[in-house]
Amino acid sequence: MNLQAEAMLAVDVQRLSRTFRGVRALRDVSLQIPVGSIYGLVGLNGAGKTTLIRHLIGSFQAQQGRVTVLGDDPVRDPEGVLKRVGYLTEEDSLPKWMRVGELIDFTRAIYPSWDDAYARQLCETFSLSRQSRLRSLSKGQRARAGLLVAIAHRPKLLLLDEPSSGLDPIARSDILEAIIRTISEDGRTVLFSSHLLDEVDRVCDSVALMHEGEIIDALTAEQLELRYRELVCRPHSVWSGPPQIGGFFGWRRSGEEWSVVRTAGEADMDALWKQCTVIDERAVSLGRWFEARVGSEASPTGSAASDEVTTDV
Repeated sequence: MNLQAEAMLAVDVQRLSRTFRGVRALRDVSLQIPVGSIYGLVGLNGAGKTTLIRHLIGSFQAQQGRVTVLGDDPVRDPEGVLKRVGYLTEEDSLPKWMRVGELIDFTRAIYPSWDDAYARQLCETFSLSRQSRLRSLSKGQRARAGLLVAIAHRPKLLLLDEPSSGLDPIARSDILEAIIRTISEDGRTVLFSSHLLDEVDRVCDSVALMHEGEIIDALTAEQLELRYRELVCRPHSVWSGPPQIGGFFGWRRSGEEWSVVRTAGEADMDALWKQCTVIDERAVSLGRWFEARVGSEASPTGSAASDEVTTDV
């Protein structure tokens, strides 16, 4: 990749692999996120999303491969990278002995680009009092405080690792709206990791699907529409199970009908027509694509859980 192309990437991961005590957490992962894009990272719990993000913030050094964030190595220059990055995780890890105001003042000292007016605006939007102790707040209120300190310095790159997991619908809505405002007002680059596909679908213009430590697909919203379609079929005779036809995947039965996702240019339509009648064809939703790609274990609207093998595995 030439220097001009590299300068246009906020994140450049090349053939990244990592093992914890013999357990492969990442397998030859490559990911390029252009500056100014809103990139979704989706996958089942344990797919490798958090392990990948921890490489981006310099918590993990690449065992194999290369990681570049905003043009720099986050391990070699953590201070230079992290001053330009905002990070919010699902972990409820804020120092609960602090007051909200103390958290803001502490964080302000770290970031030269801190915007006091913006921080005050976020406090008002989130109904946060500077005098409140973090331990007295609900989990949703602490998540709002975490988002405040993640974005009040107006980072060039915002990394969101399951930011609304485990929160009530009102807290999720508040956080998502604040993220959307940040994106629209500042034009920041965002990596949004989540298993809540309705959130990803709402804010992201591109998405990468992780499964068992690998990125198995990556595309834009337009490519999703062009590359994949969902068909609804009625078999000519009773099927004991889904047929094996090239270019079709994610078969799902509903009564006498079956639905399936086809890949443009790869689907063997002649073989399909010999076995069934196609009664409908439609665009594929992000959730249906996700379910079809990763199999029957997919639970895109399920409850949140830890994403990874822990760091001591």
